[in-house]
Amino acid sequence: MSPRIHLPSGLVTFVFTDIEGSTRLAQLLGPDYPPVLREHRRLLRRTIAATEGAELLTEGDSFFLAFDDATAALTACLTAQRALASHEWPTADAVPRVRMGLHTGWAEPRDGEYVSPEVHRAARIAAAAHGGQVLCSAATARHAEPLPPDASLHDLGLHRLRGFDDRERLYQLVAPGLERQFPRPRTADASAHNLPTPVTSFVGRHAERAELRRLVEAHRLVTVLGAGGAGKTRLAVELAVDLVESHPDGVWFVDVAAVTDPGLVAFEVAAVLGLRPEPGRPMVDTLVEYAAARRMLVLLDTCDAQPAASADVISRLLAGGVGVRVLATSRESFGLPGEVVWRIPSLSVDPPTEGAESDAVALLLDRTAAARGGRPPDPGESADLRRVVRRLDGLPLAIELAAARLRVLSVGQLAERLDDVLGTLDAGREDPDRPVEPDRQDTVDLVAAAVGMVAPSLAVRAVQRSATERHLTMQATVTWSYRTLGPRAARLLRWLAVFAGPVDLATVEWLLGDDPLDPLSVLVDKSMVLAEPHASGSTYRMLDPIRAYAARRLVEAGEERSARNRHVAWSTHALERAHLGPDGRPVTLSLYALDPLAGELRAALRWCATGGSARAGLRLAGGLDQWWRERGLAREGRLWLFRLYGRIAETGERIPEAELAAAYHMHSLHAGGDGEFGEELRYSQRAEAAARQAGDAGLLARVLAGRAAPLVDMGQFAEAERICREVIDWASGQEVLGDALFGVFSLAELLWRRGALDEAAELLGAARPVEAARPVERGRRSVDMLLGMVALARGDLVAAHEHLQVALRSRMSHGFHGRACDTLNAMAVRCAAGGDGLTAARLFGAAGATRASMRCAPGIYGGYWAQRQGELRRELGDAAFDGAYGEGTELGLEEAAALALAVEHPDLAVGSARFGAGPARVAPRQSVAPDRRRHHTGHA
Repeated sequence: MSPRIHLPSGLVTFVFTDIEGSTRLAQLLGPDYPPVLREHRRLLRRTIAATEGAELLTEGDSFFLAFDDATAALTACLTAQRALASHEWPTADAVPRVRMGLHTGWAEPRDGEYVSPEVHRAARIAAAAHGGQVLCSAATARHAEPLPPDASLHDLGLHRLRGFDDRERLYQLVAPGLERQFPRPRTADASAHNLPTPVTSFVGRHAERAELRRLVEAHRLVTVLGAGGAGKTRLAVELAVDLVESHPDGVWFVDVAAVTDPGLVAFEVAAVLGLRPEPGRPMVDTLVEYAAARRMLVLLDTCDAQPAASADVISRLLAGGVGVRVLATSRESFGLPGEVVWRIPSLSVDPPTEGAESDAVALLLDRTAAARGGRPPDPGESADLRRVVRRLDGLPLAIELAAARLRVLSVGQLAERLDDVLGTLDAGREDPDRPVEPDRQDTVDLVAAAVGMVAPSLAVRAVQRSATERHLTMQATVTWSYRTLGPRAARLLRWLAVFAGPVDLATVEWLLGDDPLDPLSVLVDKSMVLAEPHASGSTYRMLDPIRAYAARRLVEAGEERSARNRHVAWSTHALERAHLGPDGRPVTLSLYALDPLAGELRAALRWCATGGSARAGLRLAGGLDQWWRERGLAREGRLWLFRLYGRIAETGERIPEAELAAAYHMHSLHAGGDGEFGEELRYSQRAEAAARQAGDAGLLARVLAGRAAPLVDMGQFAEAERICREVIDWASGQEVLGDALFGVFSLAELLWRRGALDEAAELLGAARPVEAARPVERGRRSVDMLLGMVALARGDLVAAHEHLQVALRSRMSHGFHGRACDTLNAMAVRCAAGGDGLTAARLFGAAGATRASMRCAPGIYGGYWAQRQGELRRELGDAAFDGAYGEGTELGLEEAAALALAVEHPDLAVGSARFGAGPARVAPRQSVAPDRRRHHTGHA
């Protein structure tokens, strides 16, 4: 330094600069490096001369400068950076990236130099900067008034400089022509992680968190797979927080969703780790060299945004150093060696223990309280809370969005609106597919700019925006994945939306008409379809929000009619198969075979009633007839029939008279089961008129056999008996007695009621082979049930026990739950007659509770059961009867049936005799009328 240079004193602003990565740049350029270094010095000195700064020391690529004015110092740095950026260097690899640091403090020069801690502080600030960056201390920021034109200072917060105990607030110079985005400053207190700080509490997931931690500790690459909104990122971040202490070189979060070009994934990871590009060297090499000797965990989030590039970076990182572990979140796996794929489940919707809430309900409670200003939901809303989380499949994002809706809706109102999942959850939010406004000011991708790429286009900005907004709505979340699908996979996703529940591979193949394995694999890999393995083969299902999205896309693609009509055809075929054995021959109908089909059949009915064929809907309803009545769903059956009638009126579709007669007959039975006796009679008459028009003797016999039911419901027992006899005689003459079996059982019930037991037994004996020949009828064992009732009326406990046990076992085995309740009551009467009053009371309680839950009363037997219960109460006493009855109400139907079937045979009891020691007969009394409020299930 020349002694003639004036060194400022007092309040001095010190500036240090150097070239980042100068050693590697010199190695790269070789003999071309000295000219670059000289040009770098020339440009800096020119700016220094223009701002009257004093050059104290130049050594290699470093400068040490002093200014008596902080504004002048910042201006010099700004001018120098612009000059370096705009200069035409020999090659792109020859561009020197200069970092600069400034600090202002009191200092006096001595013997042509400064001896002051302020100098060291300025040097440490420069060391904390990155190439192309200008950092300054709070003191410089305070004294730099005014700032250079168009410039500003960005507060980077407090940092501890190496060698200093106190924290220094650092500022970054921001101005046109300067880079804006840099990694965190290289300071002594650089955090051992950069994990995002959540703004909401983490709820539940205790078992999943522990399981995932074991996997991460045991394996170097773990990929968390799941659908959009499943909570992958949140769980991974929560786990990563726990792992910071076990990774001395840090835990680093990288959001791949923000990367718009595959080539920039390595740059994004490097930026998080504080690394900058080195001239002439691939960024991934710099990254691998840095990570090789370190023990750290890299959390790569949303890798499905750039799957191939993410897989390449991961494989290079893992191969480069044994201390590196990667925890990735994605909607599809990488297929890398050593990768452990862990699929995140939905939040549990079932409580783990009695009295506890499930994770899904706990999350909804927490977020609802926050949405309502700290006021939790009312305890009376708990049932609706469970409905909501079940409807949302326990998907965390859907639950979060649902909680937001609870600012303006009650939980019950929300639950009712969830038939339109997307519309309800996304109400009031922006459309993820809206166009990008041309004047929208998006942040420039500075990682791209750092490697000489142009600013992103509007299309790229749209991708960036969708990456940040993909979790603002359910539709945006699913769209994020849908856009990555090929045509076949996208079509399969749309068509699968017509199914209400899981389907097997054969069903998917039938739906598409060709081999679905490839597109199905894509959907499973991308977590848009869940594969659930079973011993009999895997099934495939979609979460409800994804199904709702796919259904929208199905409509938009103009494929809804074709797909849903095919689903109706599948449902009809499945219903037919439920009545057939493996050999294609009819088997005894089991309503359990219809239980797993119920969701699909309802979905098919919904389409038939709104956009499809009402005739096809009537066929489906006929297949569900007994299932509806035996599950206490007669009202649902009536409502579907009304909707189908409305569809017929709307479209004018022609329905054959025979099919209308069958529908009206079914409607009559359902109306009676639902207590609508006027409607029951009206549709019974319509059924008869249509059946006569059709000219089908068997159909007419079935319809006529049902005419007695409305009369019984209205207490016209003699007229009902006359009708039954006429129908039976006519059907016998037409050789269609099997179709009139309903009338036979109705007559037997009426004979039992008035005490004509011998005639009833003879009638039932003749009906047994007829019932046995009809697969739809024989599982109900109505003959045995009625013979058991006759035996009870005779006081024959052995015959009653044997008949009733056969009937109960068959009814439970084949899913006839409504009729099983009658048999439980009959077994209760048998137990009371046999001297086991407590078991009788328990069975009465179980049958009553089950019927109440099914909203159906015992029909023609109602008065008889009440009479027997009254006698039993007098025998046991109120306290004993009520206690045992209460115990019975706590039993489920299967438990109650097991209790009844475990009752000892009368012949095995101590001191048994053919007939019980109690009253000789327990026949019904003539004065006992049917329960006029009943929701009957028809005959026995």
